[in-house]
Amino acid sequence: MKFKTLTILATFIFSMSSSIQALAHHSTTMFDRTKVLTISGTVQEVQWTNPHVAIFVTGIINNGEAPTLWLMEMTSPGNLVRAGGWTRNVVKAGDKVVVDFSPLRNGTKGGALKKITLVDTGKFYTADIRAQESANLEQLESK
Repeated sequence: MKFKTLTILATFIFSMSSSIQALAHHSTTMFDRTKVLTISGTVQEVQWTNPHVAIFVTGIINNGEAPTLWLMEMTSPGNLVRAGGWTRNVVKAGDKVVVDFSPLRNGTKGGALKKITLVDTGKFYTADIRAQESANLEQLESK
C-alpha cells in the first residue's frame, strides 16, 4: 500500500514538472505586446524549423539609422502552413520587406513578427504567435 502511494505521488510530481517546463517553453512574455514597431529592410535568412520559424531582417526602424540585424520569431512551420497561408518559400533571403512586430522587452534587436509585407508584390502574411497557437483557429478566422 505504501509503495503504491509513493509511486502515484512520484508519477504526479513528475507529470507536473514536465508540464511546467512545456508551459515555460511556449511563453511569449518576453515580447512587449503593448507595442508594435515597423522595420523596413532586407531578409538575410529564413530558418524554417521547429519549434519556431525565425526570419532575420537587416533594416531600419527610423530614417537616418544605420541598418541593423533583427531576429523575428514566429510560431511553428506547421501552424503557419495550416493557419497563416505560409509555405517554406514565401519569404526568401534577399526579399525587400516591411515587418510589423512586437519588440523584445529587454531591448535586444528582435521580436514577435505580426505581419510581413513583400515590397515587390505587396503580398503580406501574418504570424501572431498567440492566435496561431490558439485552439480552433480556423473557426476564429472565418468569423
